[in-house]
Amino acid sequence: MAVMFEQFQIVTDPVADSVALSAIFAALPLLTLFVLLGVLRMRAWLAGLISLGVSLVVAVAVYSMPAGQALLSATEGAAFGFFPILWIVINAIWVYNLTVVSGHFDVLRRSMERVSPDMRIQAIIVAFCFGALLEALAGFGTPVAVTVVMLMALGFRPLRAAAVALIANTAPVAYGALATPIVTLGTVTSGAVADPRLNTDTLGAMVGRQTPILAVVVPLVLVAVVDGRRGVRQTWPAAIVAGVTFGVGQFIASNYISVPLTDIVAALVSAAAVVLLLRVWRPSESPDLHADASEGGPDRLGSKKTTGVPARGSTDDPAGGGHTTAGAGEEETPPGGAGATAAAGGEVAPPGGTRVPAGAGAEVAPPGDAGAEVAPPGDARLPAGAGAEVAPPGGTRVPAGAGGEAAPPGGTRAPAGGGGAPAGGARVPAGAVTATEVRRDPPGEVLRAYAPYLIIIAIFSIANLGPVKEALSEEPWTVVFPWPGLDVLGANGEPLASTNFTFGWLPAAGTLMILAGVLTALVLRIRPGAAVRAYGRTYVELRHAIVTVMAVLALAYVLNQSGQTATLGEFFAQAGVVFVFLSSILGWIGVAVTGSDTSSNALFGALQVQTAVQAGLDPVLLAAANSSGGVLGKMISPQNLAIAASAVGMAGKEGDIFRRVVGWSLVLLLFMCVLVTLQGTPVLDWMVPR
Repeated sequence: MAVMFEQFQIVTDPVADSVALSAIFAALPLLTLFVLLGVLRMRAWLAGLISLGVSLVVAVAVYSMPAGQALLSATEGAAFGFFPILWIVINAIWVYNLTVVSGHFDVLRRSMERVSPDMRIQAIIVAFCFGALLEALAGFGTPVAVTVVMLMALGFRPLRAAAVALIANTAPVAYGALATPIVTLGTVTSGAVADPRLNTDTLGAMVGRQTPILAVVVPLVLVAVVDGRRGVRQTWPAAIVAGVTFGVGQFIASNYISVPLTDIVAALVSAAAVVLLLRVWRPSESPDLHADASEGGPDRLGSKKTTGVPARGSTDDPAGGGHTTAGAGEEETPPGGAGATAAAGGEVAPPGGTRVPAGAGAEVAPPGDAGAEVAPPGDARLPAGAGAEVAPPGGTRVPAGAGGEAAPPGGTRAPAGGGGAPAGGARVPAGAVTATEVRRDPPGEVLRAYAPYLIIIAIFSIANLGPVKEALSEEPWTVVFPWPGLDVLGANGEPLASTNFTFGWLPAAGTLMILAGVLTALVLRIRPGAAVRAYGRTYVELRHAIVTVMAVLALAYVLNQSGQTATLGEFFAQAGVVFVFLSSILGWIGVAVTGSDTSSNALFGALQVQTAVQAGLDPVLLAAANSSGGVLGKMISPQNLAIAASAVGMAGKEGDIFRRVVGWSLVLLLFMCVLVTLQGTPVLDWMVPR
């Protein structure tokens, strides 16, 4: 028994004293994960557990790591996966769910819809600005699930809505869920090499000198997707203002305010800037781009034609025929006649009950399950879970996660965005109406809708004040202790820093989010029982995501502490300075396969910095490049594609959406590779924190 827990020292060439041969075995766990997710389309939580098993076998059988040490390494990784990573995600999504339960999510959505009737401007406001706000709080697929349904309600064609939502979900991703990817990156890299800059603050600052430049371009891409060259020509001022202010907000917040607050600050600043611009400027024309425009379209007073069925097999007909497009007289209904469930960072359940893995592997409960709460007869709201849907009487499902409202028994209710819903029948879309009719909410309600984000900013700003931050980093608020029984030495014979576990129970972002949630419940007038039930539902909704994240972090710790990552680092270091160009691509591959920038950073963060040291490159630059390059793989990940496809009723047509966005993903990736390469040369190396 004692042999199982004896001290272990990392060796990077255990197979025939060859780094190349050893790298073949070191790559097996990662290859297993990629094949299970990308080829076999296995559920993320199951693929993570299987890959973890492979990494343990390689660690024990190939690297001669004592079985007990390997298991202890996995437990430390799993523990880190829950605290602080999932602790942030769960509590952030709880705050989001509180806004849904209270109905103030709808108020916030409507306040943004009223900014402009121009659909190109709406794409910027909803998909880019509001999507970034959702990414800041929830991440893990929530922005795509919510904004794609909102865009559909505004009259966007299904395929176009999906493409816009996916492309917009790029620049904010690195700071999603209160900078969870950056927190993960800082933890897995800090013990990999001896560089004091490898921490959350410095890495967040470095990413804040890469993604803001990307943010300037993204709104221009969005208007190009919506309306081609004409859209860019007529709305470039709004796109530039949105992108520049978002980028400036990201840079300032990540470098000088608070890394976890980065996306919240950037999103609010960007949205405010666009609103102010529209007070003094309007596009020269606002062409009718609604879903039914090509079939004759609505007139300017908001009446709708009831014809316009797309050709059988067209990409705008998810069933391949027999379904009218959204806005052509009735809501577009996916095969089977029911709306798809768009989960908040979790699974999407297409009609028929077969669940499609999405986001981080979480699953939203179907109507009647613990994940959704149906408003009683006469209530004006649909307090549903994050992205859950509720079936009103008559059977047609109303996607509520994006702020939709359910028709109460015996009555009709205007859906989110303005269309009418006949009781017991198919809904009339809001597409042609929302351009001229959007419900106005009282100013006090609008202020309360924004209150949760203002509360979060206030709490995190106070917690990041110098004296407060320093005090909270000391005992008893923060406790650092060696993981019990874990005794691993690096190749240099020094104990690994990663074997020490930091338990900052009070200053942790997740704990601060609980405080923000309590204050949010008070401001939004949510009863304590409802808030507690929402918290419980959040765990239920994220149960698969919890297993996935803990498994992936356990896998990352085993790879790092057994020496498998170090082997791959030495192998890739042979590429020399060329690796600075490839580093963003490695992050892009990681996110494209796992669907998560957090998972990609956990898997490749240590590899990036170890390769950087071996090749004489800057480890901070390459670690940040992993996250910044990774955000561009989000739009083509199978999980996000499944979320978007199901939300717009195109389940099974993920390939059509993929073809619409993959070109943009590759172009923006090339842009990021060039930027990172220049930052690794005297041309732009002044941008790297020293």
